[in-house]
Amino acid sequence: MALNPEDFSTLLVEEREDRLTVLLNRPEVRNAIDQRMVDELHAVCSELEQNPKVLIIAGTDGVFASGADIGQLRERRRDDALQGINSTIFVRIAKLPMPVIAALDGYCLGGGAELAYAADFRIGTPSVRIGNPETGLGILAAAGASWRLKELVGEPKAKEILLAGAVLRAEEALRINLITGIYEAPELMDAAHALADRIARQDPLAVRITKSVFHAPAEAHPLIDTLAQGILFESQAKFDRMQAFLDKKSADKKNSKAEPESRTQK
Repeated sequence: MALNPEDFSTLLVEEREDRLTVLLNRPEVRNAIDQRMVDELHAVCSELEQNPKVLIIAGTDGVFASGADIGQLRERRRDDALQGINSTIFVRIAKLPMPVIAALDGYCLGGGAELAYAADFRIGTPSVRIGNPETGLGILAAAGASWRLKELVGEPKAKEILLAGAVLRAEEALRINLITGIYEAPELMDAAHALADRIARQDPLAVRITKSVFHAPAEAHPLIDTLAQGILFESQAKFDRMQAFLDKKSADKKNSKAEPESRTQK
């Protein structure tokens, strides 16, 4: 195991061959994101940038993350804001080579919501409450919501969340595709791992390159698509997987022809 779980105090880390599960674990403050958690998330990103795997992020005790730690946030000044403490780690998470799955339960507010927005997939439980109440605290959602949310749900709903403090329940979040599935709390992590299993069945290099191409700026297309395809056309996995597909198709065709003949003989 490349990451030692004992090195983390705000995260519970479980590593498998093809994925890494990280649980935000500050239950005494509803998993509020503080500087120590940010530092530990940077350590997770450093490992996944070197050894790409699917990342599953969830919370503990029925809460994803209630937001940034208000006690720390209250004391931050201009120079702290200019460091982009939370935005920097969320951008890093969004840019991880392999997909990121956010499994949401209970409160997913403020910085917690912005962490979820940085993921590639979001699923949740019926008790999810997701939104950005920052303007009610005299600040703005400056760690990604002001631009990611518009891309995810469209401008009118994004403004309702950012300017009017709307907090969405799971059903509405599903309706506007902010989350893509609702599962009872005991089934949430199983659903996240099932999604990770589906990703794991794909070719890892193809997944990594597709994610990069998907997030490329509009002006990079179609050139980046063509160059990326050129890389994949030379990969051994492309030949092996396509040959396996052709072999299976041929075998299925032979079996379908043999079956009527055996029935006729009977």
